[in-house]
Amino acid sequence: MYYLGLDIGSSSIKVALVEVATGKSVGVVQEPETEMEMIALKNGWAEQDPKEWWGYVCNGIKKIKQKHGVEEDQIKGVGIAYQMHGLVLVDKQGEPVRKSIIWCDSRAVEIGREAYGDIGEEICKAHLLNSPANFTASKLKWVKENEPELYQLADKLMLPGDYIAYRFSNVINTTISGLSEGILWDFKQDSVADLLLEHYGIPKSFIPDIVDTFGLQSKIDKQGAAESGLAPGTPILYRAGDQPNNALSLNVFNPREVAATVGTSGVLYSVTYNLAGKKSTRVNNFAHVNYTQKTPRVGKLLNINGAGIQYRWLLNNLDVDSYEEMNTLASEILVGSDGVCLIPFGNGAERMLNNREVGTRLVNINLNNHSKAHICRAALEGIAFSFVYGMEILKSDGISIQVMRAGNDNLFRSEIFSNTIATLVSQEIEIYNTTGAIGAARAAGIQEGGFEKFGRYITNNDHVKTFKPLKDKSAYQKAYENWKKELELIIK
Repeated sequence: MYYLGLDIGSSSIKVALVEVATGKSVGVVQEPETEMEMIALKNGWAEQDPKEWWGYVCNGIKKIKQKHGVEEDQIKGVGIAYQMHGLVLVDKQGEPVRKSIIWCDSRAVEIGREAYGDIGEEICKAHLLNSPANFTASKLKWVKENEPELYQLADKLMLPGDYIAYRFSNVINTTISGLSEGILWDFKQDSVADLLLEHYGIPKSFIPDIVDTFGLQSKIDKQGAAESGLAPGTPILYRAGDQPNNALSLNVFNPREVAATVGTSGVLYSVTYNLAGKKSTRVNNFAHVNYTQKTPRVGKLLNINGAGIQYRWLLNNLDVDSYEEMNTLASEILVGSDGVCLIPFGNGAERMLNNREVGTRLVNINLNNHSKAHICRAALEGIAFSFVYGMEILKSDGISIQVMRAGNDNLFRSEIFSNTIATLVSQEIEIYNTTGAIGAARAAGIQEGGFEKFGRYITNNDHVKTFKPLKDKSAYQKAYENWKKELELIIK
């Protein structure tokens, strides 16, 4: 018997199967094999058709069933992870009234900034734990202001994972964790964020019914079964945004635990009980997957836009054939890259740098002495240093670290990258070979097996290695201070 997990990304949909009894991963497939289309009608815009997500979900389920010889009645539950902050608006018939405005769309930045000023910084910090910023609620306000005819057709708002659950079941609902990522949850009142809805003039009727993150949320109906290839009555048992789900996938549930992930961008996600934050414009605060009123666990998310995309850019533009070759070249150079510094913020405004457009900077190149090996080392160190800089921001926001876990992706496979972070933050980094889709599949069984059993799934099946801080950190500290001086020259 199996649980099925979905990870609804902006580039692809991933589908995973895990064994119910052991939590062991059976396999993961991706749809489409190339990247999904992202529509940008204007600079800074990003939209996708939610119906296309559903089509790829159905294709992926059929592909993984066929690949592993699994029948529909062998799948006992579904877990869903999804790209955060997206807005899906549907009419009374459940049809989308427009394409989804997804997470990386920046059209509502000014709306959120104005709301933060008008409502008041202290009220936003106390109730929302964030600035309204460019999140789901602000995107809905943009639709109201700029597309009034479509807004009039809309009946409910959904996050991307809510829409996929709806297509399975014909039931519209959401979670507290999901609402919090849209800045639609009032932590002080422990209820829907009426203060922001009222400020934006949005009726509360737009908010779907709320269900628990874990447990029975809905069941697949006949139409959802016919389209997806799953059995009617199969329960949907879990739903969460991608970053809380990535933390779950790494068994990060409790205060002083930190999850680190690196894809196109990088993320540090720490858990706290503290419903407050000094850095609400630089660090996002969301209800974690195990948030309750009694134990209000909050996930503090710090995003680093220029991470994996920086290393991929070098792969595409240096005369190298692979990441492995780049890592080998970098290993030939001493710590500090002989003074070469790379500032890796070339993927849009950096929230942790107060929404500054810093760009990528490569400095201190000596044309007689430095080579592409120095650039490779400086890139690994520069991205690692940006993570260390982010940890300093989290610590200033009241976070301390006892456990740090990361996925086994390209950058964390690099000893230079992982050793640099571990040494500078004086913290072991545990590396696990897991994915968001596998985590979502395992999470479907939490209601039955509990968090302790879930944790054993990960430690028993996924641990790859642990990077330990090096005893002599002087060279790393000197290199980091040099890098930070270069950054501060830019952001002053």
